[in-house]
Amino acid sequence: MHNFLNPQQIQSFITDGFIRINNAFSAELASEARAILWKDIPANENDRATWTQPVVWLGMYTQEPFIKAANTPVLHNAFDQLVGKGKWIPCRNMGAFPVRFPSTIEMNDTGWHVDAGFPGDDPNDYFNYRINVHSKGRGLLMLFLFSDVSELDAPTRILKGSHQDVARLLEPMGERGLSFMELAKQLPEMPGNAEVLATGKAGTVYLCHPFLVHAAQRHRGLLPKFMAQPPLLMRSGFDINNIGLGSPVEQAIKIALTAK
Repeated sequence: MHNFLNPQQIQSFITDGFIRINNAFSAELASEARAILWKDIPANENDRATWTQPVVWLGMYTQEPFIKAANTPVLHNAFDQLVGKGKWIPCRNMGAFPVRFPSTIEMNDTGWHVDAGFPGDDPNDYFNYRINVHSKGRGLLMLFLFSDVSELDAPTRILKGSHQDVARLLEPMGERGLSFMELAKQLPEMPGNAEVLATGKAGTVYLCHPFLVHAAQRHRGLLPKFMAQPPLLMRSGFDINNIGLGSPVEQAIKIALTAK
């Protein structure tokens, strides 16, 4: 099996801000993980009448199916290629798990945003976590599909190429950057950025530039959507001031800042 990203995939990541990897982990691992998650959901898998909440937030799963899914050879090779060999920390838990159920209720968690990387003044206040132009604390945004996700199943909405706009917003803010909420309020409509839906079979993983703008949406399908969004944490930060090309994450930032 060919486990490495090809030049077209690397270029797509730099330009568009994400790549999709099919079969990044097995459907069997996804099924085992869902069985564990159902035990923590206040609803019955086989009784739709109990699916009363539009979203149930779970997180920080460390059981074997989750760790195996996050650490397949194809993903490790992709991490090496996108952020740099030896620069990232293997995932030891599966991060946040917003499990979305079919619903007619519009939630208030569907705004465009960028995931933050490091704590602000209050480490307990996620909305004050921060993002800076060096992407301190975060190597990639990752979307792990643990169930089949069609266009109706609340796929994450992605703004193609928006990571470049975000890099330009962050540059004047220096090391301190912007808080999660400050940046969310500044995100322009970005009319030139096409919207892409993160669909795919269970086992699909989207590897995204840490600055990529994305949003949740209401579930209009039939079966619950299981997706995890762990960060890829870094051993050392990115250097967008280096003379060489740098990693694709760094290249994308540098291209955005020279193109403004």
